[in-house]
Amino acid sequence: MKTKNRSKKRNKKGIYILPNLFTTCSLFGGFYAIIAAIQGRYDAAAIAILISAIFDGLDGKIARFTNTTSQFGAEYDSLSDLVAFGVAPGLLAFQWSLKPFGRFGWLAVFLYIICGALRLARFNIQKGNLESRHFKGLPIPGAAIFIATFVLFTNSLGGLSENKYTIILSTIYLLSFLMVSTIDYLSPKELELFKQKPFNVLVATILLFIVVAYKPALMLFVFSTMYVISGPAITFYHLTRRHAKTANLIINSSPEKTEKGLKNQS
Repeated sequence: MKTKNRSKKRNKKGIYILPNLFTTCSLFGGFYAIIAAIQGRYDAAAIAILISAIFDGLDGKIARFTNTTSQFGAEYDSLSDLVAFGVAPGLLAFQWSLKPFGRFGWLAVFLYIICGALRLARFNIQKGNLESRHFKGLPIPGAAIFIATFVLFTNSLGGLSENKYTIILSTIYLLSFLMVSTIDYLSPKELELFKQKPFNVLVATILLFIVVAYKPALMLFVFSTMYVISGPAITFYHLTRRHAKTANLIINSSPEKTEKGLKNQS
């Protein structure tokens, strides 16, 4: 009887309002991006995705800062991410440049969405076993931000010519692969904004805002590109170091090296 009463008390517990409101704002940004993409307002859709990413980054930090984390919030955040960073950027990419490809275009978008869903599902079940400083695979918000900034940047240049639409198609396939890969990416969520930092960090942050404000479309695209490339670059760097260490161990443990060492000792 006592256990039943305890379970009933647990079920009567409510949900935390503040972090879930931020998640709802992120979801609304994704929904608005879908509406804007259907209406042909591609810049507005891209900006809505970026705003959604800001709210998505804040909801987890606010939940941890106010000690209001919950399983409900985690599941709600994943569902919101699938809409805001899966369906919304996929539809934006299709409406913006993939329509001429017909079936290949919407199949590429479906692949992007399903890889994003798989990425979120894998993250949810591995959340307690992975290092907090790294993500396995490209996070779905990172892929969505890249698509949004790509749209803003190319539109600021006057758009792409028809023969360059294949770049968008190949980019969608590449982002899909990176999301389900096991490549390590740094976790931006580990930036502790609510903790004390050195004075130089504040100065660097202000300078970063000034740089972005000078050429927003260009600089946001550059930063998002750097993040997408950072995973393969870091992985390649670690692989080369590992191979170099293995080669040194083989050389140092070779019979010729051992005989020379014995002769020198004698």
